[in-house]
Amino acid sequence: MTELRRDPIIGRWVIVATERARRPSDFEAEPEFSSSGFCPFCPGHEKKTPTEIMAYRGDSPPDGPGWEIRVVPNKYPALRVEGELDKEGVGIYDKMGGIGAHEVIIDSPVHKSQFYTLPKEHVRDIFKVYRERVLDLKNDIRFRYIVVFKNRGKSAGASLEHSHSQLIALPIVPKRVHEEIAACRSYYELKERCIYCDIIRHEISAGVRVVEENESFIALSPYAARFPFELWILPKRHSLNYETEDDGRLFQLAELFANVTYKIDKALSNPAYNFLLHNSPLRTDGNEHYHWHFEFIPRLSKVAGFEWGTGFYINTVSPEDATRYLREIPTG
Repeated sequence: MTELRRDPIIGRWVIVATERARRPSDFEAEPEFSSSGFCPFCPGHEKKTPTEIMAYRGDSPPDGPGWEIRVVPNKYPALRVEGELDKEGVGIYDKMGGIGAHEVIIDSPVHKSQFYTLPKEHVRDIFKVYRERVLDLKNDIRFRYIVVFKNRGKSAGASLEHSHSQLIALPIVPKRVHEEIAACRSYYELKERCIYCDIIRHEISAGVRVVEENESFIALSPYAARFPFELWILPKRHSLNYETEDDGRLFQLAELFANVTYKIDKALSNPAYNFLLHNSPLRTDGNEHYHWHFEFIPRLSKVAGFEWGTGFYINTVSPEDATRYLREIPTG
């Protein structure tokens, strides 16, 4: 039966249309990238990218082969480091200079690597690179927020097949982040507890939407999932800032991500997906009620007129069914 479900964080409503339910095999497979194209991210092609910002490599010189993970500026950046903010009003409108940072994290020298095909230590190092880049960019007082995200597949926005993530530093805090923080603050003022911590406790107790967990992290299907097989990945202990996580906990995050991405690929035949880090804004005191997390979204459905017109989403797979499908897939 169709249900309306309310997201407890920001109050967004979702239609879970179980009468239109689909099994994982019913979703269309993502079209493959052409295998014959030139890849600027592959070893030996380092001169085809901008000069690297940092890399995990042995004794090899910068901007050459021998690296394991490499960070470079985006060749076609959404925002640029150079310049001034130059905030001004134009009549009733506001504008500022397009100042920020846009970086590419090349996950591995292996063109078609996935988190679950790489050693767990390597995946941990990818998450360490995220941490190091956030810590470095926090030193630029122009930046207010940093988003880390991965687009895999054409329908998820990827223009290259080679496994990579991206990072964008912004001079403003996004509206969605403001909404989350305000909702967390309101809940904390009412109950003196973190809403994400309460969700984690509830889901572990209920046991119907937890896909994967280990000592430090949990992957769950959100109660009001917007999209089929949407997942949240959260630290079990309350944590305000991703960049405060130590190497040991990032290893556990790597293990969980590897298992989750393996399950998603096996259940859904290698779908396109996005994942993105929701972190606390930079240099902002008073957000102790916030709880950083990743959102993981397989691109199995399209946002159309109804969603744009109402802000509602229609999800054709209930979070409980999605969890059951994913739990059935064993991991190593």
